[in-house]
Amino acid sequence: GDEVGSEAFVKYFSGDVDGAFENMVDNVDADDAGMIAEKSIETWATPYALSIMGKRLSSNCPYGTGDGYGDGRAISVGEIVVPHDSDGESTDNDYPHSAARYELQLKGAGQTPFCRGADGRAVLRSSIREFLASEAMHNLGISTTRALSLIVSSKGTTSQRPWYSDGAKAQKLPSMDDPRLARYDDKQKREIISQLAAQSKSDPDMMVEEKCAITTRVASSFVRIGHLDLFARRVEMMQMKGAQKGKKQSVEELQRYQELEDMMWHACYREYHAEAYAPHWETKDATGAAVALMEGAMERIAEMVGGWIRVGFVQGNFNADNCLVGGRTMDYGPFGFLDVYHPLMAKWTGSGEHFGFMNQPNAGYANFAVLVESLLPIIDANGGDSDEVRDEILKKAQGVFTDTVDRAMRSKMGLVGGSTDMDEEMRE
Repeated sequence: GDEVGSEAFVKYFSGDVDGAFENMVDNVDADDAGMIAEKSIETWATPYALSIMGKRLSSNCPYGTGDGYGDGRAISVGEIVVPHDSDGESTDNDYPHSAARYELQLKGAGQTPFCRGADGRAVLRSSIREFLASEAMHNLGISTTRALSLIVSSKGTTSQRPWYSDGAKAQKLPSMDDPRLARYDDKQKREIISQLAAQSKSDPDMMVEEKCAITTRVASSFVRIGHLDLFARRVEMMQMKGAQKGKKQSVEELQRYQELEDMMWHACYREYHAEAYAPHWETKDATGAAVALMEGAMERIAEMVGGWIRVGFVQGNFNADNCLVGGRTMDYGPFGFLDVYHPLMAKWTGSGEHFGFMNQPNAGYANFAVLVESLLPIIDANGGDSDEVRDEILKKAQGVFTDTVDRAMRSKMGLVGGSTDMDEEMRE
């Protein structure tokens, strides 16, 4: 609207907060003489946080409904359309042909309905890590959310976070000349020490006060697989209730299904416009769009995970909650890069082996399988064979994920071309 082009808007988002409000009229309640005058500015955004679910369970939800997990400290504040013409003269905002569309999201801006008792804030240390890492991943050629800005609390707002004392050290590793390793050759010693290093972790044992900060991150969308999973689970719950009562499809059940389909179309529009949205929207071919969405997500998620293997990146908590439908690296929380190669290296004490470095392709495939299962009600509702679609796409995905990781490994070793035998030898 007009607000985003106003002088006040530009000043506010350039950091000149006082200048943005200098011409505003004070808002004072005449009935409360002691009330401090406040400046008012017309809002330009409707902030929102979204419920997410990556597991088809409600027992681990604090509300017991399955609706209690979501953006605990991520708040979307708006979307912008940026013309492709970089000279600034173009006024054609036709997405996606003449312009790109981006969603802006604040991380660490405060509590949301899904913060589950936490403060909803991020600290400067982790915010800097996300800013630098996301830009590094972009320049390494790996699809990722981007960091648009980073601000630290000017009023000294702080939060307590767990950290490590000097005494909280991981298990001391043996050296190559340790007597306990005397019966092994040098190669075996290095393997043993590497294995112990991968398994040697310690938990934080103290709380420290840290400065709060807010990162503005940007992507074409922040649609997660967990979002579609949530709507699909709601459909299934309504179907189960209807079957138990022996009733025909209720209005509420139809509404739940429509919400799932609407979410699917939104994902297609924002992430796979040419492949899944444009060919199917006018005819309302929901089955065609759902299958195209699966195909696109399969390729992009596999390519993303292959990129992680290529550069030694460990996401740390790669479940369907933290997996974008657009196959884009996000949620730089318990992440890191390998210092020394180990197939099960993880950067978080809670990662477990299932999120270990070389298990990330398996985790990516598992997340993709959740996406497929979440879209199957759409296939069923439109007269398709959901079992056949699921079996075919998941079988194809196994090959796609394997091939992508093999290419990454060959690239890492400087090998051109390759064969099945070569790939199998590398995996061994």
